[in-house]
Amino acid sequence: MQPTIIEVAINGETSPARNPNVPRGPQEIAADSIACLRAGAASIHNHNGDIALPGEAAAERYAEGWGPILAAVPDAILCPTTVTHADLATAMSHVAPCVARGARMASIDPGVENIATTGERGLPGAMRATMGSSIDEIEAMLGFIGAAPAGPAFGIYEPGYLRLVLAYHQAGRLPRGSLARLYFGGDHNFLDGGKGGFSFGLLPTPAALDAYLELIGDSGLPWMVAVPGGDVFRSGLARAAIERGGHVRVGLEDHAGDRTPTNLELVEELADLCRSLGRPPATPAEAAKILDLP
Repeated sequence: MQPTIIEVAINGETSPARNPNVPRGPQEIAADSIACLRAGAASIHNHNGDIALPGEAAAERYAEGWGPILAAVPDAILCPTTVTHADLATAMSHVAPCVARGARMASIDPGVENIATTGERGLPGAMRATMGSSIDEIEAMLGFIGAAPAGPAFGIYEPGYLRLVLAYHQAGRLPRGSLARLYFGGDHNFLDGGKGGFSFGLLPTPAALDAYLELIGDSGLPWMVAVPGGDVFRSGLARAAIERGGHVRVGLEDHAGDRTPTNLELVEELADLCRSLGRPPATPAEAAKILDLP
């Protein structure tokens, strides 16, 4: 069977107060990423400390951590996050410079989603926002990513996101290297780590995964699972995905629960699970081939 791609979302907006093991500075990002890659990860997704920083400035900040990673693991698959900016061209201006500094994928959220921190009695908290993009904006973003070139990593928060991506996939309109990250809402808020309350999407269960796989069908679109605000390993979703031929994302951007692991610990337990199920972790070269990265 095909090996399992392990992606590590090593930091996101997770604070040291939520997990003291989260890497924030370039040296920490590099050291953590190298350890995870050597333990079985193929892909690293990270934030650079300022999600509003655009263009060359964003790429330069990413490169501070990426340089040591690529020196140690030259074929590592690197993926920056999105940039928050009202102007679309500015929001996408970091993609090509990041590719020039070693990135091979770029994140894209193909839909619109309500998000909020944790409030009283499980209600939305004080920080409330709507994130995502319109269909016209998504088409333009695909153009930026395809021209870079990079493989688009789609954040699938809701089933409608996936149906839109599949429409473009089936029409031959997606750039090479496309990947659907199927996000399942955990039992903690993925913004602040608060227990319970308002979340998003489907629950991290095999039945919910099967609902997504019914949509994907025989389309051939590569997919992986993640549980922002939860534990992809302990929920059993990682096992279900591996058994069904998919891939898995772990990392401290997503993880929340009653333990404060390191990224390396999360990769090691997932890598062991992959081997036990007969689908060992993919190397970066194998992952690039599976995804058909440019």
